[in-house]
Amino acid sequence: MTARIRISILFVVVLFLSGCSARTSRPEPHLVWPPAPETPRIRFVKTISSSEDVEEKKWTDHVKAFLFGASSSANLVKPYAVFATSSGRVYVADSGWRKVLVFDEGQKRFSMIGVDGPGALSGPLGVTADEAGRVYVTDTVHRKAFVYDAGGQFLFSFGDSNQMQHPVGVAVNNALKRVYVVDARKHQVFVYDFEGKFLFDFGGRGTEDGKFNFPANLFIDAQGKIYITDMNFRVQIFDADGKFQSKFGGVGTGFGQFSMPKGVGVDSRGHIYVVDARFNNVQIFDPAGRLLLFFGEFGGKKGQFWLPAGLSVDKQDRIYVADQYNHRINVFQYLEPAEVSAASDDASGSFRFFEEAGASMPQ
Repeated sequence: MTARIRISILFVVVLFLSGCSARTSRPEPHLVWPPAPETPRIRFVKTISSSEDVEEKKWTDHVKAFLFGASSSANLVKPYAVFATSSGRVYVADSGWRKVLVFDEGQKRFSMIGVDGPGALSGPLGVTADEAGRVYVTDTVHRKAFVYDAGGQFLFSFGDSNQMQHPVGVAVNNALKRVYVVDARKHQVFVYDFEGKFLFDFGGRGTEDGKFNFPANLFIDAQGKIYITDMNFRVQIFDADGKFQSKFGGVGTGFGQFSMPKGVGVDSRGHIYVVDARFNNVQIFDPAGRLLLFFGEFGGKKGQFWLPAGLSVDKQDRIYVADQYNHRINVFQYLEPAEVSAASDDASGSFRFFEEAGASMPQ
């Protein structure tokens, strides 16, 4: 390609980009649940699927991509776990990449954790961070957990193959400085301090209260309560010392029942969010375990899922869901109930309870 032709093409591209930037588009209508005429409680915000979703690109980068087909973007492959911080940083444990991908929306930067060296990851399936910014990642291949600083530098690891078999979910209690790790094959939860010292464990295989059947994910709320999903098709709630408190759910296709519960999280108002990978949706419960609402369905469009897994709720009540086979993170926003009448029968003023008799979840 001669220099003259390249300059001509460059001129055309610049004109095209300038036209695109000046053009105004009609905003898309909000995707919300429940739909009108009900008062919306959940709104779809966006998806995160590539480093381009956070990185600021110069117009010259677009020109290079147009002329030479060059692209340095990193796309999600199979995201399993997600954790979002209050500063706008989103950590994604991607089993396809075998790394943790970091989308820093505040700094407009993208990076990876666990690329090489002693902290290199092979099978990350859980990720979280403490208030100091340290990042904790479970690895099912190495059978232990890795700890990194806020900049992604490896610090140390804890646990080993003599203790863990298949560590998946991980969460921290900042007040007690504890790390909780779910082991799916041992059907237990292992508890460590922030320096990696083993403290205690709880659980064991079974169907009784306090027992598990292939537990997967967990969440710890501001009061230290622990929420754990497993293939007993339920959510169990424990105190910070692993003492059983309560449970809800069951196997089936009715509202409030589960087929493959995965990610779990709690927002600032105490609503409990549970991902169901087979239903391809998220169910929302009140603290007593009563179903309030569900959103999502199978598909690849906005707000839809294909085998969703991990879930994270940030301090702004944004809900992040790892959408594995759509290769993305779906982001939703819980809507504050300021517009709800004070005369509402719902004490929280946030949702209307399901009352359909005999209704079932979408297959």
